[in-house]
Amino acid sequence: MLHNLQTPKTRLIRALFMAGFAIICLPVEAQERAVYKNPVISGDFPDPSVIRVGEDYWAMTTTGTWAPHFPILQSRDLVNWRIVGYVFQKKPAWVKSDFWAPEIVHDRGRFLVYYTARRNDGAAKVGTLCVAVATASVPTGPYIDHGPLVCQIPELKNVGSIDAFFIRDEQNTPYLVWKADGNDAEPDQPTSIFAQRLSEDGLKLLGKRKEILRNTEPWERHVTEGSFILRRRGWFYHFYSGNTCCGRGCDYALGVSRARKLLGPWAKSKNNPILVDNEDWQCPGHGSIVSTPDGRDILLYHSYRKRPGTFSIGRETLLDELQWGGDGWPVINSGHGPSSIAPVPLGVAQAKSKTEFFDGFNATQLGLEWRWPMFFEQDARVQVAGGGYLILQSRNGAQNDEWTGTVAARRIESGDFVATTLAEAGAASARSRAGLSVYSWRDRSIGIVVGGSKVMLWSREGKDAQTLATIESPHAGALYLRMTAKKGELYRFSYSADGRDWTELGNPVNGSHIEGAHVALTGSGAPNAVARFDWIRITPTLTEKK
Repeated sequence: MLHNLQTPKTRLIRALFMAGFAIICLPVEAQERAVYKNPVISGDFPDPSVIRVGEDYWAMTTTGTWAPHFPILQSRDLVNWRIVGYVFQKKPAWVKSDFWAPEIVHDRGRFLVYYTARRNDGAAKVGTLCVAVATASVPTGPYIDHGPLVCQIPELKNVGSIDAFFIRDEQNTPYLVWKADGNDAEPDQPTSIFAQRLSEDGLKLLGKRKEILRNTEPWERHVTEGSFILRRRGWFYHFYSGNTCCGRGCDYALGVSRARKLLGPWAKSKNNPILVDNEDWQCPGHGSIVSTPDGRDILLYHSYRKRPGTFSIGRETLLDELQWGGDGWPVINSGHGPSSIAPVPLGVAQAKSKTEFFDGFNATQLGLEWRWPMFFEQDARVQVAGGGYLILQSRNGAQNDEWTGTVAARRIESGDFVATTLAEAGAASARSRAGLSVYSWRDRSIGIVVGGSKVMLWSREGKDAQTLATIESPHAGALYLRMTAKKGELYRFSYSADGRDWTELGNPVNGSHIEGAHVALTGSGAPNAVARFDWIRITPTLTEKK
C-alpha cells in the first residue's frame, strides 16, 4: 500500500513549481501581452496631442501640406489607435498652407482645437504663420473654424506664431501659450514662448502677452517650441522641445521647466534634456501628456527611427510613461531615451501590425487612411466608382502636372516594401497617364506611369524633373505596375502585362531625399484626362526593428 507522503510544505513547493512551469509553457503571444512596441502610431504622424474623456483617448497630429487636415484618432488603451475622422475636410478660407501642431482641448463640455496654419497673404507671398481655433460639441466634429487668434508679433520683427497650448492658471483663468517663430525669420532670433489670457470661451485673446520661456541653454540652440503644461502637486510643469526638429540633420530633444504660478518665475530642470536619442530612436520631442484613471502620466510624442533606411517613414508617434523622482522632477524611461518595448499602460495587448495593405476600391468612398496634397482639395476628380476601381481625373491649369496631376496617397510604415497596382490610362488622344509613385510632394517624388502607348520612369527633386526611361507599352489595356523599396532609399520600378512576368524599367533610383514618404496613385496628362486603378497592394518585405 502506498501512502501520501506530501506535507503542507512539499505541496506548496510543488504548486509553485507547477505554476512556474505553466507560465513558461504559455504561448509566446500570451507572454507578450504585457508589453507594447513603439511606435504606437506607425507612419508620419508628428506633433501628437492627446486627451482623455471618460474611457476614450483622442489624439490629433500635424498634416502639413496634406489633406484632409488633422486626423482624429481614437483609442481605449493608448497602444491601439484608429483614424475616425478629420478636423477639416477642406482648408478654411483664410488658410494658404501648412497645417501644424493641433492641440485638442476638452474644456467646460466643449472641444476646441488650437492649431497652426499659414495665412493667405496673397499669391506672391509665403504667408504668415498663425495660431487659430476651431470648436465642436463632440471630439469627432463637425468643427467650426473661428479663424486666427494671433499671427505677427510686432516687437519681434513681425514673426509668425505657432505651437499653441491651452491651460487654466492657478486662479482657473484660461490662457493661451504659444511660440513666436523667431528662428523661422532669422536664425539668430530668440525663440520666445508667450502666455496670454483668453476669454472664457477660449476664442479671443485679452490683455498683454508675457514671455514665460526662451532658448537660453546650449542644448536648445536656436529653438524652444512645442509646449505642454501639466499641473501637479502645486507646480506647473512646462514640457518643451529644443533644437532642430526635422530632417537628417535633426537633433531635437525634450526639456522641462516648472513654476508655482503660470506666469512664473520658471526654472528649467538641471537634468535637461530629459528625452534624447538612443540606439533605436532619434530626435524625440513635441509631446502631449494624458493622465490615466489611476493617476499615471503618459507622454505621447514623435520621433524618427534610427535604423538605417527608415528616415523616409517620417516622424512616428511613440508612447512612454513619466516617472516622478523624489526631487519632484519627471524622468522618462530612466533617462535612456525612447522605449522600444515597455509594459502596456492599461493592461490591453497591442494588436499585431498588419503585414499587408490592400484596397480593392469596392466602397463608395476612399478609406480614412487615404490622403492627397492639400492644393488638390478632393473633389469629383477623385472617385471611387464602387464597382471595384478608383478613377483619378487630371486637373486644369497650374495644379496639373506632367507626372502626378491628381494624387491619392497612403503613408508608408516601412522602408522596405513592394507596392503593386493594376492601372489603365484613358484615351491616348487625351494624353492620359496612370501612375504609381513614392511621393512626398511634387518636388520630391519618383514614379512609373503608363499612357499614350508608352511606359515611363520619372524623378523629381525641386524644380528638376526628368524622364529616366521610356519603353513602348507591351499591352494596349490595363498594365500591372510595381514599385519595390529597399531601406527607404532605393526604388525599383517594373511592369507586367499579366501580373506574373515582370520587366524592370530603367535603373534603381535613389530616393534618399524623400521624407514622410507615401505610396501614391497618380492621374495626369491633358486636363480632364482619366486614369483608372482596379486595386492596390502594399506588402512589407522586411520586419522593422521597433
